[in-house]
Amino acid sequence: MRHFAGAESAGRPAPGTGVGRKGLKSDALGLISSVVMGLASSGPAYSLAATLGIIVTGVGLQTPIVTMLAFIPMLLVAYAFRELNASNADCGTTFTWATRTFGPRAGWMGGWGLIVANIIVMANLAVIAAAYGFRLVGLDGLAESRLWTTVAGVVWIAVLTAICYVGIEFSTAVQRWLLCLEVLMLTVFAVAALVRVYTDPPPTALHVSASWFNPFEVPSARALTSGVLVGVFMYWGWDTAFSVNEETIDSTRVPGRAAVLSTVLLLITYVLVSTSAQAFAGVGTTGIGLANTQNSDDVFSGLGEAVFGSDETGLFLSRMLILMVLTSALASAETTILPLARTVFSMAVHKAVPARFARIHRRYLTPTWGTIGMGAASIAVLLLLTSFSRNVLADSIDSVGLAIAFQYGLTGFACVWYHHRILTRNVRDLVFKGLLPGLGGLIMLLLFVYAAFVVYADPEYGTTSVDLPLIGRTGGVTVLGLGALLIGVLLMPVVTRGHSVALKLQRSLLPRRLPPYTAVDAASRYVPADSGSGVGGDWYDVIPLSGTRVGLVVGDVLGHGLRAAATMGRLRTGVRVLARLDLAPDELLSRLADLVEQSAHEGMAAPAPVRRRRPHTDEARGVSCLYAVYDPVSGKCSLARAGDPALAVVDAHTGAVHCPELPQGPPLGIGGVPYRGTELELAPGSLLALFTDGLLQAADSRDVGLARLCQVLAGEPAPLEALCDRAVTALLPGAVDVDATLLVVRTRRLDRNRFAEWALLPDPAAVGTLRTAVSKQLGDWGLDDLQFTTELIVSELVTNAIRYVGGPCQVRLIRDRSLICEVSDHGHTSPNLRHAANDDEGGRGLYIIAQMTHRWGTRYTPTGKTIWAEQDLPRPDGP
Repeated sequence: MRHFAGAESAGRPAPGTGVGRKGLKSDALGLISSVVMGLASSGPAYSLAATLGIIVTGVGLQTPIVTMLAFIPMLLVAYAFRELNASNADCGTTFTWATRTFGPRAGWMGGWGLIVANIIVMANLAVIAAAYGFRLVGLDGLAESRLWTTVAGVVWIAVLTAICYVGIEFSTAVQRWLLCLEVLMLTVFAVAALVRVYTDPPPTALHVSASWFNPFEVPSARALTSGVLVGVFMYWGWDTAFSVNEETIDSTRVPGRAAVLSTVLLLITYVLVSTSAQAFAGVGTTGIGLANTQNSDDVFSGLGEAVFGSDETGLFLSRMLILMVLTSALASAETTILPLARTVFSMAVHKAVPARFARIHRRYLTPTWGTIGMGAASIAVLLLLTSFSRNVLADSIDSVGLAIAFQYGLTGFACVWYHHRILTRNVRDLVFKGLLPGLGGLIMLLLFVYAAFVVYADPEYGTTSVDLPLIGRTGGVTVLGLGALLIGVLLMPVVTRGHSVALKLQRSLLPRRLPPYTAVDAASRYVPADSGSGVGGDWYDVIPLSGTRVGLVVGDVLGHGLRAAATMGRLRTGVRVLARLDLAPDELLSRLADLVEQSAHEGMAAPAPVRRRRPHTDEARGVSCLYAVYDPVSGKCSLARAGDPALAVVDAHTGAVHCPELPQGPPLGIGGVPYRGTELELAPGSLLALFTDGLLQAADSRDVGLARLCQVLAGEPAPLEALCDRAVTALLPGAVDVDATLLVVRTRRLDRNRFAEWALLPDPAAVGTLRTAVSKQLGDWGLDDLQFTTELIVSELVTNAIRYVGGPCQVRLIRDRSLICEVSDHGHTSPNLRHAANDDEGGRGLYIIAQMTHRWGTRYTPTGKTIWAEQDLPRPDGP
């Protein structure tokens, strides 16, 4: 497939999913260009031409105040956009923010609402541009023909799609000239109309009255709701400044300023023009009256000659007025393609729509499939609406109002919940991140519900109605608006299934809870990435080991989705298996790296058809992992890491936090220098925080993130769950592009009266003395029932150490949830359990021990080995 001189050869996938990493052209727009985009996308002249008559028909002389009232929710929602953009400047806007706030389903519906609104309005803009284009050259007959306006509309969409395809800077340059002409002619029209009203008034003229600005004189709540919702459509478009945020200088601040400035400029323009037009033409239902239904879809077509006169200058200005509406429609159409293409592009990057839409042009750095695909979709909708609706303009404009209210309302609520953890931080956050966006979202919700189910549902409203089963005759606007949104609901399970399955798999493979351990108290947080593609392979674990020790793990798998989650599950299982072998941290990572490399080689050795079906690289390559073993008897913690996971330690006495420099090891599967371990000695009550790099992603730099984490952890001891919540709130106040994992543990030392140690010389006579000491210790612990088996275990293990190793040995009994017996010597060979034959003289000792204990094993130490055996404690007698 080739478009516009070989789009396929020019396109390439987006290089990343994060903000500013999708491959779009950065720093292409400044503040002025962003304001131009916001104003041009709203299309002031087109919006007034298409909606002013509709508003006047509903509210009469109160049209100016209705345009002002529609500004209020727009400004409130603009603040929501501004605050969300400051936290996460993603070109997906509502889709991205709603996904990261409420989940992929809400995000999909937010993106779908924007797509629906933009595609439907593109059909309207194309029809307006076609009609005014014909009028401009004197072909009024063609302007009234549905066939020719449809054909010309298709041509206009194709031309504007091509302009947007060749680059954001070229599109902006076109917008500047179009907007200048538009603003100039609107100003000339408004001033000329007011001058005529007070110097040479036509029969329809009315003097401007204060009652026009009194909302209480609106005929009814129904009329007010309908008028405000149409007014919302007039203002809609300023959010284009946010859709091109990743192509804007200072993308977190400039779009917000541009959007607020755009809405204020639109308010001034709409109030001035609506007041002057109403004063000149009145609200009559005949002639040039604004309530004349024959002119409701285009009020400027009959006002130009009436305002400017019929002399040469007047005819020229009338033609310029027609040209103004034409250029406004074209400018608005062009800037409608921009947010539409970028929203779909962002959705594709985050795997919410097919990945082909995530391709960008190598030269122009614009979305290729997103731009072309949405242009084609707009043409299809234009053909569909002109085929089935008797008045595509009026009905589709009202239905667009529902989609806009839905999208803006969702964004307002998303802003509140997105920032809910920090609303009490200061007054500014409470007002601009909470109250104003929340109020804007609430207003939009009320408008949506009342308009969809009361105003627009009336079969007498609009020009079409539909006889629905079980419901009856329903207004065509409600059917069109809600029907378009319901299509998104039907598509939602298909497009969000991958994210939901990956998240469920990820959570099922992580520990359901962290049980209490003798060595540590533990708490954790796993924060999945919020985008549709973001569920990845972070994991954490606390693994019980022999001798009351525990293994602590955090890890991070590259990639996203099901493959990354499955890889994580495989590696977590591998770590647990290797940990139960009592391997040192550095050796465990070496064995795990061997496992990763083996899996990668097996994948490369797969048959060619399998490799073609699975072209992705193995996510296990490049895995980061930090593994630590804490011994509550000695208070020592040994660690090793692969990749970038970090550790913070809080001193139990002073509350001071430091981040020890751990030996750097290569990520798993990459190869390189061998892993090296290190050892820390921890006081009782010390706090360890193990975390992946994702926890620091919102900070300006890694050092800033570490400093912020240290601030959270420092000070007086706090409950671990509260510490986790505070850390996540401080470090990840909003969206996350990659998974984040935090494991926090508070260490304990085993109480001295819960273990006993004896050092023995290599003398067989010492075994009898040891049995006596062990028996006495068990008596002191109240474990007389275990004396016989424990003496047998100690005798067998110590005798073997003396016979086969020689040299001194050490015996340790630990009373924990089980009774643990450990015998340490200087040997480096592990005994093997075997089934002795009937005539064998030896080989039965370990077999007997295995039968009498719950489990047993061997772990190696720097000076030799330790053989351990665990016995279950007797159950306490019942009442």
